[in-house]
Formats: sequence, C-alpha cells, structure tokens
Amino acid sequence: MTEGIAISSEVLKAILSRIDEGIHVVDTDGKTIFYNEVAANHDGLKVTDVIGKPLLSVFPSLNESTSTLLKVLETKKAIYNQAQAYTNVYGKKIETMNTTLPIFVKGEMVGAMEIAKDYTSMKRLSEQLVDLQKKLLAKKKVPKKQSVVTYTLDDLLTVNSEFAKVKKEAEKLAASHSPILVYGESGTGKELFVQGIHHASVRAGFPFIAQNCAAIPETLLESILFGTSKGSYTGAVERPGLFELADGGTLFLDELHAMPIDLQAKLLRVLEDGIIRRVGGTRDTVVDVRVVAAMNVHPKQALEQKMLRPDLFYRLNVLMFELAPLRKRTEDILYLTRVFIEKFNRILKKQIEGISVDVEQIFLSYNWPGNVRELKHTVEYMMNMCESELLEIEHLPIMLREQVSKEQVKLLDSEHSVSFRKNVENFEMELIKKALSETKGNIQQAAKRLHIPRQTLQYKIHKYQLNQHAE
Repeated sequence: MTEGIAISSEVLKAILSRIDEGIHVVDTDGKTIFYNEVAANHDGLKVTDVIGKPLLSVFPSLNESTSTLLKVLETKKAIYNQAQAYTNVYGKKIETMNTTLPIFVKGEMVGAMEIAKDYTSMKRLSEQLVDLQKKLLAKKKVPKKQSVVTYTLDDLLTVNSEFAKVKKEAEKLAASHSPILVYGESGTGKELFVQGIHHASVRAGFPFIAQNCAAIPETLLESILFGTSKGSYTGAVERPGLFELADGGTLFLDELHAMPIDLQAKLLRVLEDGIIRRVGGTRDTVVDVRVVAAMNVHPKQALEQKMLRPDLFYRLNVLMFELAPLRKRTEDILYLTRVFIEKFNRILKKQIEGISVDVEQIFLSYNWPGNVRELKHTVEYMMNMCESELLEIEHLPIMLREQVSKEQVKLLDSEHSVSFRKNVENFEMELIKKALSETKGNIQQAAKRLHIPRQTLQYKIHKYQLNQHAE
C-alpha cells in the first residue's frame, strides 16, 4: 500500500501543481503526502514545512473534530463547501472554503484530499464593510437609523416622455412596502433609480443598504446577507448580516441573477414572512426590510437559463420597472450631453459651449452600450482634452473613435456632408420659427405642434439663437 501511495503522490504532483487552488493530501495516518504552492501561500507556510508531517503538528489550532481532512478520514464521506478558520504555526489566522474528498484505490481508502479556496482577505473586507455600516448606523441616534441615500428621482434626468412616466410611476409606488424588481442594461442608472424610490418612501429615514450579488463569492454571500452564529463553523462569531442592518429600511440586491439558486430560496422565505436565521443559528429573527432587486439580464433570459427561480421572480414581479437604454431615448443624448458639459465646466473651471455638429451626429448614431454612464465618462474625457469652445472629433476617447466607422468620419468631413447638414438645419430652423410664430412664442404649445419635448425645443432655440417670438 505504501508503494501505491508514493505513486499516487507523484501523479498528483505532476497533475495538480498547476491548479490555482490549494491542494492538500494526507495518508490514512494524517501525514501530508502532497501540498502545493498555492496551499502554502494560503497558510503562510513553505511546502517543506508540511510535507511528511502530521497535520495537527503543523496546524495546532485544529483537532480531530475540527479538521475536515481528519473528519473525512474517519467518516470516509466527502464534505463539500465547508468554511474553516484556523491559525497556522506562525499564528496567522486563515479562513478557507473547503471541499474534502476521500481517496480510494481498488476499494480501499488510502487518504484524503482537500481543495481549499482562500477567502481570508475577501471575507475580512466584507465583514469590515458590514461592521462599518453597523457603526455608522449606531451613531445616528435621532432618528434611530438613518438612510445613506445620495440621490432622489429628480436626479434621474430625462426629456423622454416614456422614461418620465416610469419616474412618476416609481414615485407613486414608493409608498408601497412590496418588493420591487428593476431591469436595465448596465449604466442605465438602476441604483440611482432605486435610491430615488427609497428616498420617496416612508422608509427614507431608515437604512438604505446595497449589495452586488456578483461581487461576493457565493459561499460568502449567505453569511454577508444573513449573518453568522457563533460555532456555525470553526472561528465563526456572532455577526449580524445586511438584513438585520437594513431593518426598517431598504436592501438593494444588484445583479440578483448572480445569486446561487439555493440562496434564492432563502431570500424567497424572507420576502414571504420577513423571518431570517443566521448561518449556523437556531433562532429566527423578524425583520422589516423592503427588498429591491435589479438585474442587467432580462428576466425572461434569466428564467430560461435557470439563473433565476420562477417562484422568486413571480414574488418580485409584483412591482417591476424596466429602464430603457440610452439608444431607445435618443432625445436624452444631447440633453444629457449638455447637462454633463455644464457639470464639468464647473468642476474643471472651463467654459466649453457645447459639441460640434460632427460630434453631435456621432453621438446620435452611436449605440452607447454603456448607456448614460458611458456618455458621462465620454464627455468627461473630452472636457479634459478640449482647450477650445466646442468638443470636436479629435477629443473623442480612443475606443469611441475606433468604433466610429471610417466611412462615417469621411462623410462628416466631406463638403457634401456639410452642405447636407446645413440644409437640414435651415429646414429645422424654419419649422421652429413657424411654430413659435403661430403660437405667439408659447414654447409649450410650439413643442406640441412640432411633436418634440419642451426641453428639446428650448435647446434648439438656444442652439440656433432664435428669438422666442420668431416671425
């Protein structure tokens, strides 16, 4: 059997040395026969400190009941995704998520293998975030808890009539306590929208806590949301989760489709009865939290690809909002461009008046996959580069310039293009003059005649330097 173990160890060394997860293999006596560099880095040790030595002599903080490797040797049963905290021989605290498997050769167990993911740093940062939010909330004595909302629905700027309707509906339904599902592509302003709903609700004086479900490994997300109970795993302490910290307020769960399906079932229970239980705990706690979830994947796609539980979707779908991408509300492109120019003029101490006609055409024809966020960053970049009165093609970010077709740039630079644009502008000016004349300068009525938003008409009047009572 010893020869078989030696052969297996060599095979493991050749195959597993390139794996980027910690691998630790022991024989039936608990002595290490394989230990890779990744595991050594996790533990703050050298491979030579561990190979050939009894497990408990290297990790004295463990014992036969807390070591997953020794437990598998005893039970001959695999253990999947179990958290483990221990102190190595140098006194460094390590926290990992382990999958531990028995090794059988011809039906006889010859050892056990552990695959460990080191979550020490990420778990520490996550817990520090939770602790920080807890401390901030504790400092707010009157009212008992305080919102940390920065934005209101008024900050979600638009001249698009359909988007404006969505804002009004959100303000109306903010008074409800029902959960909400928000769908929108990345950059459409989902968190700003959700903060606006919280601000308009009766929960405005209570916490608003946001958590991106894709930013935390799934094995840690449960403890971050629901907290941990002392003894739930080795080294675990009593710690509240985000649900408890958000009590009375709103918990915003972004990228809900990234949440593990099993954890979605636990979330559904909270939505149904408002009861949570800490990881490893036995006591139920009632919380009053409004859950608002968001996804940048369409719910239909998430359901088809089994990223979202149907029962959770139908529970959240009571109130659902879809935020349209920028390419579907083109009137907002130039409006928001002007808003961002005014903003960065103040920040950068500049006096840029606007964008050139060439850039305007590019902005209107570009797809804006990053939506409002991409537009804002594009304007910010151009404002930093520009030393003239107008933002020109030469000021565009490199990536955007590369995506603008050479044919389009040539067309914009050609004399024919200039002539065409000039004719279009002249025709547009004549229509605006006529509408203003017929309505005796009433911008609201003129905008209705032209079938454009009032803000767009005001922008055009300013752009063409027209008299409001144009003849």
